[in-house]
Amino acid sequence: MPASAQQRGTADEAKALVDKALAHIKGVGAKQAYADFTATGKWQDRDLYIFAYGFDGTNLAFGDKPGMVGKNLFDLKEANGLYVIRELAEIAKTKGSGWFNYSWSDPITKKIQPKSSYVVRVPGADAFIGAGIYK
Repeated sequence: MPASAQQRGTADEAKALVDKALAHIKGVGAKQAYADFTATGKWQDRDLYIFAYGFDGTNLAFGDKPGMVGKNLFDLKEANGLYVIRELAEIAKTKGSGWFNYSWSDPITKKIQPKSSYVVRVPGADAFIGAGIYK
């Protein structure tokens, strides 16, 4: 059964959440912001959540899953063999921000679905934050 549109965030909403998260980093500092992104429901909206990674692939924040923090996912591949974290890091490093399309397991349908994540480089750091949408 397909998920309803009300259960899904849009591309505009994902980008707005990332922009809000970037402002939060600038306001309270990266360390505190990463903890906030992982610990509070304020940074999750339906299927949208903030994630953060160092350019080396180390997870710095991941929605409401503190168990992900500290794990290095640089070599993580999606269903078609793309290195997701490497690709997201490259976009943030070279372009400053942008979208990346890949396939990922949908937590609602439990099926591999097209997904797109928007990422932004964290100013003054070798890190990026982002949020993704299922298409």
